[in-house]
Amino acid sequence: MTPDRLRDLLQRVQAGDTALDEALNELRSLPFVDLGIATVDHHRALRQGVPEIIYGEGKTAEQLVLIVAEQERAGEDVFVTRLSEDKASVLGARFAAFRYNPLARTGVMGSALGSLRAVAPVAVVCAGTSDLSVAEEAIETLAAVRLPSRRIVDVGVAGIHRLFARRVELETASAVIVIAGMEGALPSVVGGLVGCPVVAVPTSVGYGAALGGVTAMLAMLTSCAAGVTVVNIDNGFGAAMAVHRMLPRAE
Repeated sequence: MTPDRLRDLLQRVQAGDTALDEALNELRSLPFVDLGIATVDHHRALRQGVPEIIYGEGKTAEQLVLIVAEQERAGEDVFVTRLSEDKASVLGARFAAFRYNPLARTGVMGSALGSLRAVAPVAVVCAGTSDLSVAEEAIETLAAVRLPSRRIVDVGVAGIHRLFARRVELETASAVIVIAGMEGALPSVVGGLVGCPVVAVPTSVGYGAALGGVTAMLAMLTSCAAGVTVVNIDNGFGAAMAVHRMLPRAE
């Protein structure tokens, strides 16, 4: 149940266009529905401005079908993260409007594909091409929460002049998500250039002592650029959701 849908329902009851019992029936599934294998939180959009987002790893295709069907029945947007191609194929066969992004490993269905919030684009900056899958997850998540974005790709500190060439795009962004592996230096550089929120994402890209992203994460946590927020390794989704909480929501 989204705020817009609830407001519309209450207005229809107030105007006499919808009977009270009909409205009660529509609200019956709030705040959640127990499917046995999952308890779907239909109240989340009212609390947080976005419906419950489905984590695809560890769930079977059949479980995902049940959860997505329940969200569709409730008129909610559907957004699935960490979704494998075989499970996406099952969902695509069951739901004609389901769209899969294999690089991001995300699936989406509903009005999240529509209008965006009236803010400047969020810059999604990645140090190298190897970080693109994490960047794409962030971009898909931003779209799901109706935030515009722009990609700034392959501008790591090994060729810092590439970043400076995009400085205007950084300075005009509403927020910047900075994605980097290796030594994780890029968020500190960006944090020193802009005044908007900066969210850093360490990635598991790098040779031995990169330790699967731990080195980049520790570097980002000890950034000398004040106020840089750091999320978990390879967590483009979490970075986008942090930005969602920081920026104004659509009314």
